[in-house]
Amino acid sequence: MTFMFSTPLEVAASLAKSAKEKRLSLNLSQQSLAERSGVSISVLKKFEHTGKISLESLLKLALVLNCLENFSKLFPKTSPEDYLTIDQLLKEKTRKRGRK
Repeated sequence: MTFMFSTPLEVAASLAKSAKEKRLSLNLSQQSLAERSGVSISVLKKFEHTGKISLESLLKLALVLNCLENFSKLFPKTSPEDYLTIDQLLKEKTRKRGRK
């Protein structure tokens, strides 16, 4: 799923759905995932139902679900050359018509 035009609540709901599907594919109950991750069962149930969870708890669940590595892609490193200044943007005028 692409999140480009999604609200934060929609993204959270999608993450919760994906986490639940991953849990079920690994044949884990909510209770066993809660015990293995150190996240309380009530927090896990709330997450799967609403998508709301703390970052720390989400990372604990991701660790047990073998998805923790995916978080390293969340904020990729960039170099200063990747960004243009306002002056550079204003300078880059492209021609809209050719010369006669």
